[in-house]
Amino acid sequence: MAQRSNLVGPDGVTPLRALMTKEIAAPALTSQRSILSGNPAAGLEPGRLASILHGAEDGNIIDYLELAEQMEERDLHYLSVLGTRKRQVSQLEITVEAASDAPIDQAKAETIRGWLKRDTLEAELFDILDAVGKGFSFAEIVWETPGAGPWLPRQLIWRDPRWFEFDRIDGATPLLRGQGAPAPLPPYKFVAHVHPAKSGLAVRGGLAKAVAWAFLFKSFSLKDWVEFADVYGFPIRVGKYQPGATPDDINTLLRAVSQISRDAAAVVPSSMEMEFTTSAAASGPDTFRQLCEYLDRQISKAVLGQTATTDSEGGGLGGSGREHNDVRGDIERADAKLLAATLNRDLVKPVIDLNYGAGGPYPAIRIGRPEAKDLDAFLSAVERFVAMGGTVAKSVVRDEIGLPDPAPGEQLLVPAGSANLPAPGNGPGSAPPAPGAPFPRALAPAGPLEPLKSPYGPATAATAPAGGGDDIDLAVQALVDDGWEPVMAPILDPLRAALETAASFEEAVAVLTPALARMKPDALARNLLAAGFAVRAAAAVDQAGTTDG
Repeated sequence: MAQRSNLVGPDGVTPLRALMTKEIAAPALTSQRSILSGNPAAGLEPGRLASILHGAEDGNIIDYLELAEQMEERDLHYLSVLGTRKRQVSQLEITVEAASDAPIDQAKAETIRGWLKRDTLEAELFDILDAVGKGFSFAEIVWETPGAGPWLPRQLIWRDPRWFEFDRIDGATPLLRGQGAPAPLPPYKFVAHVHPAKSGLAVRGGLAKAVAWAFLFKSFSLKDWVEFADVYGFPIRVGKYQPGATPDDINTLLRAVSQISRDAAAVVPSSMEMEFTTSAAASGPDTFRQLCEYLDRQISKAVLGQTATTDSEGGGLGGSGREHNDVRGDIERADAKLLAATLNRDLVKPVIDLNYGAGGPYPAIRIGRPEAKDLDAFLSAVERFVAMGGTVAKSVVRDEIGLPDPAPGEQLLVPAGSANLPAPGNGPGSAPPAPGAPFPRALAPAGPLEPLKSPYGPATAATAPAGGGDDIDLAVQALVDDGWEPVMAPILDPLRAALETAASFEEAVAVLTPALARMKPDALARNLLAAGFAVRAAAAVDQAGTTDG
């Protein structure tokens, strides 16, 4: 591990490591970071909502953030679809890609992989995705360094977005509220996630801003619907009293009429009369229901991009529903990429800088569902490529099909008919044989490697093939009989030595490649050159003799 860098806090003096293990954004009653909240949703009407949204755009975001929180608490549909979108991303598979195959880059990636194996990570990511609704979120990083181990985040603590604000000049630089003026965030202490539903400032990019008007109108409709049901849910009771009735008689009748709605019974004098009437407006609930359902569909579109996965009735998704689900998948991938970019910037980089020294390259987190792979097509392509003379590393194939390298001693699956063959580095007797040991019987050559022998015997005209041999035949015979074995020794000896160390066919193939590089064909080349010269000289002499004759 490289030497750790000497980092300092925002004041340029305080060592940053002194802040690593502390909570600097915890709630406090004596500062602006209070857990107490207002109630802007109570009595909300269009003028008040417009004022809240305009104030947020001017930098006064507290009322807007409190309203966004209450929208999730009061609107069950909004809570459901927003929670679905956040959980869908927080539960996705997370992988880590090393910057290169260099040992140091592989070590960096392994450090990140080890940290990601935390039981609380999914819940922490869900909190970070609070930015989907509000436009931004902050999670404080509390570091730890057990013993002499690496610096790693111990907790990612969700912090109330009301405790932060943005620079009034650029509208993008986050500042932490405290007892004094808002201060810049210390480096390596926060995961600051911005998740815009639209382009623009973070305070205008949350889904809550777009859904707020639907929330308001739906609240009106639900309130009216409840009042309607209260008025028209029971028939109207009309009490009639006779002329000359006393005030006590009238009060008695009124109490009886009032109690009927709850007690369904009343006692009145025989001289009094009661009548139940049905209002023509009793069929009116459909109006409120249709408006609420319409607003729910609009909220589904804003949050999930479609309606079929939440509002379909009775028959499944169908053809168009699958298209809607594809839209939801597109949103999932976009959310995952945004989250991965934030984690790479605010988590991966600090972990590497604190443990390996500042500067890259850095490993990269990837979030998403694994893409479906056509393994048959891949393996067929590899097979064809190898048959054409190409080479492919086994690790590449294993990674592509998702199989780890077997550990020493593990039982291996082998092709049919080769179950009794030992595999290199595995099983009993896995150690390669000592130099000079014979091949296993199944892999041994048919016989010992014998020196090449001439099919014609000594290079003489008497023993030449029928029809006589020419000068080339005689030169080859002489080379074989007089010096073939010493010439071929520098070529064959490395091959023999390599094959003697192989314990399997695969190992034999593997060791032959470097053995070929160790071969020394110089002597053979000199002899072949001499033989060729001799043949040419003999042919020239024969031609001259024929001419003279």
